[in-house]
Amino acid sequence: MSSLFALVSSLTYGAADFLGGLATRRSDRVFAVVAVSQLAGLAMILALLAITGGELVSSDIGWAAGGGVSGALGLVLLYRGLSRGTMSVVAPLSAVMTALVPVGWGLISGERPSLLALVGVPTAVAAIALISGAATGLRDGLGPGVGSGILAGVGFGVFFILLAETESAELWTLTFARTASITLLVVLAVATGSSLRPGTGTGRLVLGAGALDMAANVFFLLAERRGLLSLVSVITALYPAATMLLARFVLGEQLSRSQLAGLALAAAGVGMIAGG
Repeated sequence: MSSLFALVSSLTYGAADFLGGLATRRSDRVFAVVAVSQLAGLAMILALLAITGGELVSSDIGWAAGGGVSGALGLVLLYRGLSRGTMSVVAPLSAVMTALVPVGWGLISGERPSLLALVGVPTAVAAIALISGAATGLRDGLGPGVGSGILAGVGFGVFFILLAETESAELWTLTFARTASITLLVVLAVATGSSLRPGTGTGRLVLGAGALDMAANVFFLLAERRGLLSLVSVITALYPAATMLLARFVLGEQLSRSQLAGLALAAAGVGMIAGG
């Protein structure tokens, strides 16, 4: 069940990143896109919390807030990269780091996946690298947005690690994480003189990105509570596949043979992790 939740989280993250990147590309207001999308997600989670409730462990507030700050910085960097570079390259590069950071932490912390799952981890990471078109990026001098994508992945990886340290109900954890991230974004926007109003015509994209991103967070926590962080994070980090496919069919970005091979390898990696 944890693998299924992680896969749904991956697909939802990918769709959210596509909408957020597209909104940022159209408006060139990254702080506004991230802040308003985060507010939309917070509103959604508060509505659900009012209905379902759940246990709150006070010591989790710091972990959740730290995760929210790290995730917000990751989103700012990712959306900036997606708006300036090629979506089908920037997003996968962020995903490589999103996978590697929590995998390393999980193994150092004592997680011991099965042999089949351990084989599935590098298989999935290799799939992400193929999907990223790394060889093309190196040949072309990496291109715009790549550095932002890599740093964004580190932010997301730390976000996963810190949220995995919490024991509160998923909705409470995400409420404090999102509150911290919005606070940070507002402070950064004010400090840099950036507008917090998304560009004209991007409202639906921003709200859609916020709702999907929050849904993906919920599915990630549901997966992590039932499985190992080192495995769940790898499946979740396959989110660029959804971003890439949407970029292909909506924006007409072309997919190389290596990227198509990466999709097949990703399926194999997920299968091994789930089977382990």
